[in-house]
Amino acid sequence: MKNYLVKDLMVPISEYAAVPVGTSLVEAIWVLERAQEVYTENKFQHRVILVFELDGHVVGKISQLRVLKALENEREFDNEIKEMRKFKFSEAFIAHIRDQFSSQKKIIKEEILREVAAKKVEEFMQTLTPGEYVSEDSAIDTAISKLVAGAHTSLLVTRDDEIVGIIRLADVFAALFHEIVSLEEGYPVFPSSPLGFKIPEVS
Repeated sequence: MKNYLVKDLMVPISEYAAVPVGTSLVEAIWVLERAQEVYTENKFQHRVILVFELDGHVVGKISQLRVLKALENEREFDNEIKEMRKFKFSEAFIAHIRDQFSSQKKIIKEEILREVAAKKVEEFMQTLTPGEYVSEDSAIDTAISKLVAGAHTSLLVTRDDEIVGIIRLADVFAALFHEIVSLEEGYPVFPSSPLGFKIPEVS
């Protein structure tokens, strides 16, 4: 079994989509699209945009979920949610009320899209936490622990005080999958499907 280090699986920071503070969302999406075109040889494409200060210091990231949250913009309903939690309403009831609130407004409207596209990335980026950094010389076990503990999809990879790359959940999973498969001699034995799906034979 290969003893992977974080640097063996990371994507170099130079190959990642990154934008400075002050960039609009629509400009950030264009940067992400260009990064996708350059890095097409990897089947796991970029899904995060890094945000950095003008001095080069990375201060946040924008995931696909963050963009959707900016689009939905339920902050007007946040105070009501907080009040309901104070009075110990169940999460099921709160979810029901949230669904009712969401169903009363249309998200995909030109006015809303234009408003969100013009927003600056720092308005809705996810700020980074200490648990989202890992040294390039750490064992992959350390990265797995951090990914699982924080439910992260990626971690920033450091060399001393410098950020040198990104290690992604998808790449860690792929490496782990290949290690599991390699434990079998030849091809793995697939269990029979309890739902009646036909599993193709390996020739």
